[in-house]
Amino acid sequence: MNNRPIGIDLFAGAGGMSLGFEQAGFDIACAVEIDPIHAAVHHFNFPHTEVLARSVIGLGGEDIRVASGIGRRSVDVVFGGPPCQGFSLIGQRMLEDPRNHLAREFVRIVAELNAKTFVFENVKGLTIGKHRRFLDTLIEAFDAAGYAVRLPWKVLNAVNYGVPQHRERLFLLGARKNLRVPRYPEPTTTLDLDLFRTDESDRTATCADALSDLPDADLFAELMTSDAVALARWKSSTAYARACRCATKDAWHFGYPRTWESDVLTASMRSAHTDISRRRFAATRPGEVEPISRFYKLDPDGVCNTLRAGTDSARGAFTSPRPIHYAFPRCITVREMARLHGYPDWFRFHVTKWHGARQVGNSVPPALARAIASTLVEALGVVPTRPIEPLALGSPELLSMAMGEAAEYWNVPVPIGRRDRKTGLRKRTQIEIEESSRSQTRRGSCPRVSHRETGTPL
Repeated sequence: MNNRPIGIDLFAGAGGMSLGFEQAGFDIACAVEIDPIHAAVHHFNFPHTEVLARSVIGLGGEDIRVASGIGRRSVDVVFGGPPCQGFSLIGQRMLEDPRNHLAREFVRIVAELNAKTFVFENVKGLTIGKHRRFLDTLIEAFDAAGYAVRLPWKVLNAVNYGVPQHRERLFLLGARKNLRVPRYPEPTTTLDLDLFRTDESDRTATCADALSDLPDADLFAELMTSDAVALARWKSSTAYARACRCATKDAWHFGYPRTWESDVLTASMRSAHTDISRRRFAATRPGEVEPISRFYKLDPDGVCNTLRAGTDSARGAFTSPRPIHYAFPRCITVREMARLHGYPDWFRFHVTKWHGARQVGNSVPPALARAIASTLVEALGVVPTRPIEPLALGSPELLSMAMGEAAEYWNVPVPIGRRDRKTGLRKRTQIEIEESSRSQTRRGSCPRVSHRETGTPL
């Protein structure tokens, strides 16, 4: 057992916030993710974290303590971003509306765990217009549960924290009322540099900084049917790329080093564009939108537009458009998306482009999460430590499971059904998905198989 602070990740996805908090010095004791495929990918990347592939609805703080094996140890932070598909704003008791259960459950779990601090993440739209009423109600709920929220709240842009992507998200930071409330992190990088400055250490990385060292996926026939190909070792010419390759001394920050195959290009399955599409992509100028597809073409000297996730199978299984590469007449790969999001190259995603792109687009960039988590470390009075022993990643089978296989692996019902486009059945909301899962597992305990590793670092 070590003395690293303990974090709990709710609505964990593939683990962007988990990675950022780990890199700031936390041990992620438990991650809760209802989608079995995302849960499997999280388990691959964080083999010592107990993953609960289930809904947060009905999940008790004691369930989390027992499953993760932390016993009565203090929980230093609960963090996460409840899905944001349409908050209800009708009536005076907005948190009681079934469609707002997930935010209410987040508050409940924070309180049941008696967590010292929390980080609540969501879309910028929650701060605008009528949605502001919901935000105010949420802050009141934290207050009633015994937590002070840092005010005024802030919307942070990942581009100001070392990420070559415009991505704005709301973050609420809070602490128990008897503890120091964390501050918001100061920006570490900027796009607005004086032309006469010679020191560019705080310049935000560009698309070229992030992608220029990656081989063109179209050169490899293997990537038509696989997401990975072995290569001779390649050199990265930019500081940003070297950090993604974990080739620098501080690339691991305060996280656990992983044992990984650095000579394998992963998450790079090719897209089968038509010749007509490729000609249109090639004719589009960097920094502009291709008029037919409406895809944005990356500017090598600029940053990426916000990467989005598309929709899950309950809402039609639509893939969000990936930007066009600035140098090649194709959309960027999942690995290139991950680079523009700040993920290191050892971090893996589901082998399919659809799931992999969703896992990147749904996540908080790790560098932004790390910046926020570092202010929590400061508020908690913790001195972060650097682990020495590397962790082995999980079984590659976790990266290629279909929904049924993943559900069987976790011993849970399939929680997300496919929309019947022919019959025009109504799309299910996220809360309906959560409630469906809850009804199938209503008798209390977490329907899962324990996949804890021996020798946990907690």
